[in-house]
Amino acid sequence: MIILLIEKIDSKFKPGTNKNMEIKITRTADTVLMVRPRDFGYNIETGFDNEFQKKPALGQEELKKKANKEFQAMVDGLRSKGITVLILEPPINHDITTPDALFPNNWFSTEHDGTILTYPMMARNRKAERRLLEIEKLLNENGYTIRNCINVGRLDEPKKFLEGTGSLIIDHVDEVVYAARSERCHPDQFDNFIRLRFYREGILFDTKSSSGKPIYHTNVMMSIGEKYAVICLACISDKKQRNHVLETLNKSFNVMEITMDQMENYFCGNILEVRNQKNESFIVMSEKARQGFTKDQKKFLEQYGKILSFDLSIIENIGGGSARCMMAEIFSIREKEIS
Repeated sequence: MIILLIEKIDSKFKPGTNKNMEIKITRTADTVLMVRPRDFGYNIETGFDNEFQKKPALGQEELKKKANKEFQAMVDGLRSKGITVLILEPPINHDITTPDALFPNNWFSTEHDGTILTYPMMARNRKAERRLLEIEKLLNENGYTIRNCINVGRLDEPKKFLEGTGSLIIDHVDEVVYAARSERCHPDQFDNFIRLRFYREGILFDTKSSSGKPIYHTNVMMSIGEKYAVICLACISDKKQRNHVLETLNKSFNVMEITMDQMENYFCGNILEVRNQKNESFIVMSEKARQGFTKDQKKFLEQYGKILSFDLSIIENIGGGSARCMMAEIFSIREKEIS
């Protein structure tokens, strides 16, 4: 396990911000960005380490039709609760098919000081998902201020990958970042991210699925909300690492453990707490995840927000990602917050 400790700075200010402007740091966002699927299908380039993907029985056109239906139902459902959803439409022209483009949180993330970060992706066809100028334009058109754009690592990184908030579980308030080591989360790049953004602590740990492989993305085995954390501790194979992760989480969160079965077969770790414009909290998940939680676990979650679930069976089975993977959180400053 790698633990990085960086000298803590005032959590109200990240490097480069105007110290006359106080930024409210939160763990949850009130806006998410989603990418409409156009080329959705089984991604052979990611299937070797993503054990959640399953090869389809349906034809490609039928897959795309069903995925788009699931996507739109989720967008409509989020918006019906007052959650702001920005949609990045597919590009008009493209040379490479991007079957995983509806999972945007892997290639970019935002921070409270108006910074957009982009990340080095492992699969060649996933590198083609990165559309920074279009993200900038969409955010600017909707009143968000972009102060910095930073690429983590090299623009065409060949070996040391770090796939955004798929790999990184970020506690923005306490400035702690959790990550499971994998092909998608290289320790050097993790170290680079922590130092680049001055996070106080980075905790990198090792995981094993029921088949013995590393969990490909951290956000399928753990999630943090404003006051709670959900985690599959059983997949952290080293006892010392497991205890350190749990001890650190317990300092800030009420922790709920899920089983390997709930993680691997129900996507119970791939959930996300978001807020609407009235500051009401919702815990977004797939219908499969909702069914996978026990009655007591759902009661635990409902202390912190209303459960909002969607049928994502096609996207989950073929894409190997669920509700959380489909939403990139937008923390960037709004124009009205700047004097």
